[in-house]
Amino acid sequence: MSIKKTLIWVFLMALGFPSLACDICGCGVGSYYIGILPEYNKRFLGLRYQYKSLHTHLGPQGERTPLTADETYQSAELWGGWNFGKKFRVLAFVPYNFNQRKSQEANGTKNGMGDIAVMGYYNLFNHTGTLGEKLLVQSLWVGAGIKVPTGKYEPAERLAVQESPNNFQLGTASTDFTVNAAYDIRYNDLGLNLNANYKINTENQYAYRYGNKFTANALVYYKFRIAHSVTVAPNAGLLYETADKDVENKKYMVDVSGGYSLSAVAGLEVAMKGLSIGANYQNIRSQDLAGGRAYAGNRLMVHMSIPF
Repeated sequence: MSIKKTLIWVFLMALGFPSLACDICGCGVGSYYIGILPEYNKRFLGLRYQYKSLHTHLGPQGERTPLTADETYQSAELWGGWNFGKKFRVLAFVPYNFNQRKSQEANGTKNGMGDIAVMGYYNLFNHTGTLGEKLLVQSLWVGAGIKVPTGKYEPAERLAVQESPNNFQLGTASTDFTVNAAYDIRYNDLGLNLNANYKINTENQYAYRYGNKFTANALVYYKFRIAHSVTVAPNAGLLYETADKDVENKKYMVDVSGGYSLSAVAGLEVAMKGLSIGANYQNIRSQDLAGGRAYAGNRLMVHMSIPF
């Protein structure tokens, strides 16, 4: 078996096992972290696995109580990108979610299709030149996207749990929109990657609207080239997420919603002919979620893709 086929098989096997993987800043029904895209010329198709955890029903000072629940959100996501000429790019995400909740009161799981998202980008500029004797490459992509309500939303979940974020859902039951920007600058093999995304949510049929959300990340990376056929790019940086409070019936703010988190990110991207793989770990350094009634744990993302 070739190295390429072996790596693909190992990755798929990893997705098949339960692992440790909110519209509240990144869990459950709303995560739009992209990070460094895999290298491709025309198009790519791949899989991403994400793991996130959230502790809810915390006390007024953020302490655990008999009602505290430990939630995990895992997703296996089919994702892909397509370049149309040199100016247009489309990214698509089709997630399948695995949600689990454990508490002294009751345990529960929700597995199923999540909300599908599509993002379109336009290349404002793509410049290659030199600075001194070194290569300088810059690009800026801007665009917009849409998320459609393909994931199941259960209104009874919101009614049953009033003092917990409305995150234990497979989808939002709303059509939402995003505005996106991605900038990359590389001086020879040292680069900086910036991504920003603003998500505009609409009210669903159950008179519930998740708060709008802003996500931004900055990653510094360095490309090591091995035998002209493999590129290894370690990267590190910051990820910031903030969300407005949710709104019910067009006027009632949901106290246990919204907030912010700031994470330190470290990852590794590997590109070879016909295959790209990567992983990153997000260590949350600061957060204030749902008025202090929720606490997010660290996160993991693993991905692979095949350019064609």
